Order: sequence, then structure tokens, then C-alpha cells
Amino acid sequence: MRKIDLLLEEYGESHRNETNKLIHWVCVPAIFFSVVGLIFSIPSAFLMELLPFIGNFANWATFALLFVLIYYLSLSVPLTLGMLLYASFCLALANFLKILFPGKLGLISIGVFVIAWILQFYGHKIEGKKPSFLKDLQFLLIGPAWLLHFIYKRIGIAY
Repeated sequence: MRKIDLLLEEYGESHRNETNKLIHWVCVPAIFFSVVGLIFSIPSAFLMELLPFIGNFANWATFALLFVLIYYLSLSVPLTLGMLLYASFCLALANFLKILFPGKLGLISIGVFVIAWILQFYGHKIEGKKPSFLKDLQFLLIGPAWLLHFIYKRIGIAY
């Protein structure tokens, strides 16, 4: 069995309750975005000077997402492409919010992060099982892939 299949199966073991699943469909993407937003908020003048041709996307979030995508690439090329699309959306949204609410992206991201994690833990209380990442931190990155694999299955794309 491929590593991605094993990870998705293990992640799914603590995500069988329908309410918990629904909460994850909202909160996992929100948490992913909030982390991107928090990292995007870190001053990155050094990167902008080093990589001026990238413009507003020469920031620490883009840099961090490169490593995240390399991790996904080690698991599945199709899932990497989907996560690249979502990561790009998160970067664009973070940039939009940074422009729309100058100096507030960090606070917005913290708010989303805290609310989403509270809901996630509530979902796991309903489920009666601990979150997977308490066993292994890589499950923090498997959550988005787990959701994406359901989308792929629904539309007939092999992951």
C-alpha cells in the first residue's frame, strides 16, 4: 500500500462521525489559510529585495508553502497539484486581505485560527477520538489532503 493511502486511512480512523467530518470540511481549509495568513504577515522586505520579480508574493508564506508542496509531492503528484491550487488561493486571499485591511492580516488570521481549532476540538469531542496530529505532527498536513482525496474520488481523479 502506498504511503499516502496509509496516511489517509489512519487519518480517517478518527474522522468517521458525520458532524466531525462536516466541521473538518470547514475548519481544515480555514486553519490552512490562517497559517498562510500568519506567515504572510511576517515582514519580508529581505525577500522582496532578493526576489523583486515575484512582487507581493515574495514573502515567507510562499517560501514555507514550497516546502509543504515538496512534502505533498513525496506522497502524490495529483494531490500536490490540488494543494498547489488551494495554496495559491490562500496566498491570493492573504494578499487581498493585507491590501484591504492594512496591518490586520495577522489579527484576522489569529481569529480564524482560534475559532477553527475550537470547532475542531469540539468535533473530536463528538467523535470521541483524539485528533490525529497528537500522535504524529505530519497529520496537520494530511488533513487538507484527506479532504482533497474525497473531491478527487467524487470527480473521478486518481490520487
